Amino acid sequence: MAAYLVGRADESVEILGRAHQEYLASDDPVGAARCAFWLGFQLLMRGESARGGGWVARAEHLLEDCGRDCEERGFVLLPRGLRLLSRGKPEAAEETFTEAVRVAERFASRELMALSRLGRGQALIRSGAIDDGVALLDEAMAAVDAGGLGPVVVGTIYCAVIETCHEIFDLGRAKEWTAALGDWCASQPDLVPFRGDCLVRRSEILRLQGDWPRALEEARRAGRLLTRPPADAGAGAAFYEQAELHRLRGQLEASEKAYREASGRGRAPQPGLALLRLAQGRVDDAAAAIRRVVEEAATPSEQARVLPAFVEIALAAGYVDAAGEAADTLSRIAGELDAPLLHARAASARGAIHLEEGDARAALSELRAARTTWETLGAPYEAARVQLLLARACRELGDEDTADMELEAAVRTLERLGAEPDLAGFAPAGRESGAGRRSAAGDDRGLTPRELEVLRHLASGATNRAIGEELSISERTVERHVSHIFRKLRVPSRSAATAYAYEHGLV
Repeated sequence: MAAYLVGRADESVEILGRAHQEYLASDDPVGAARCAFWLGFQLLMRGESARGGGWVARAEHLLEDCGRDCEERGFVLLPRGLRLLSRGKPEAAEETFTEAVRVAERFASRELMALSRLGRGQALIRSGAIDDGVALLDEAMAAVDAGGLGPVVVGTIYCAVIETCHEIFDLGRAKEWTAALGDWCASQPDLVPFRGDCLVRRSEILRLQGDWPRALEEARRAGRLLTRPPADAGAGAAFYEQAELHRLRGQLEASEKAYREASGRGRAPQPGLALLRLAQGRVDDAAAAIRRVVEEAATPSEQARVLPAFVEIALAAGYVDAAGEAADTLSRIAGELDAPLLHARAASARGAIHLEEGDARAALSELRAARTTWETLGAPYEAARVQLLLARACRELGDEDTADMELEAAVRTLERLGAEPDLAGFAPAGRESGAGRRSAAGDDRGLTPRELEVLRHLASGATNRAIGEELSISERTVERHVSHIFRKLRVPSRSAATAYAYEHGLV
């Protein structure tokens, strides 16, 4: 176990295998089963499911053959419960973990009790009993705080609880336990397992809080740790996080490379890669990719992670009805999970859709609610993007002064963050006063007369179909013009193109 904790995982597996054989030779099947379980556990944590599952099965058979009642019988139930969870059978998993709890009670095993409650909590959450499940997660964390658990169990509980909090978008708990895991890792400088996962989660939280340089530093450190032999299955998440940060800062080549690295290490590159295609002006590619991802999302949690990107890309492609349906689904999931993060995303999506539909007044109500929630969550980038939409809504209602103030505040935040793609339509004119911006008319970035015509219709809130009917061209041709407009203006969406057009006097 010491070898495992200092990162010598292959040596740990080899020693546990030898110990397993020695226990068998000493006619101690329980000791042999215990070694087989922990050996299998390590392999499962590394993503070697077949090999790890084989060792756990060996432990089960040894315990069945010897007929002794012992706490190891509870430990071998844990992988069985996790398998049921992964197969979408949370009720059966909850029964399995409950049985493990009973074993833990019989033998007063604190470690088995903590892990069993953790698994039971995860199963209840997957069944929809979120409050009951979260209460059990908190109990598992209380056992960690109380002390007396081994470091492998402690690290496993930390990582699993944090992962589950992300699954249900419980940002408050995720922040709290990620900070605690970071402190625990820092107190043990030689500890290798769990540290990389901790850094990935810290990076995600720092990105949301707007500290992008530190977020990138943590993601890179995680990548270095998780790719050390034997490579950890979580390495893909570290590269995905790097890709996201590069994309937000406009470093598109570096972003593409990191998404590919993430994919090669088992982390699906979506929805980030689809948003990268949008930033590159490849709207059709982005729409095709995100449509597939949404169709394949099997759970509400998976849907909630990709629907905001679907709404953004669908609006950029002019598919307002499809965006509206996606926003309705996102709103429903937000209501079921009652997660402020999802409520903010849903309100942002609804506000953007109202703008595309030409209802600026309805958009204002949604966007103001979204901005308040994003600010409460401490998410400056998301709040600034909402302010850009608020500026457009106010301008469409004739309130130029408020529009200018919202726009100036948003640009200041985006400049501080280094969000170059979002700033492309406003620099340098967007950083001047309202009068200064309006004096910058005529910067059309080489748009053709037809593209300017399409842009003006787009800025009025017209869909691609409506633009095609007005200009007597096909909807497909309009899509192609819109894609060219995005690329030339270096903007990622219809709302950004509209803002550019207003700020540079093109409409």
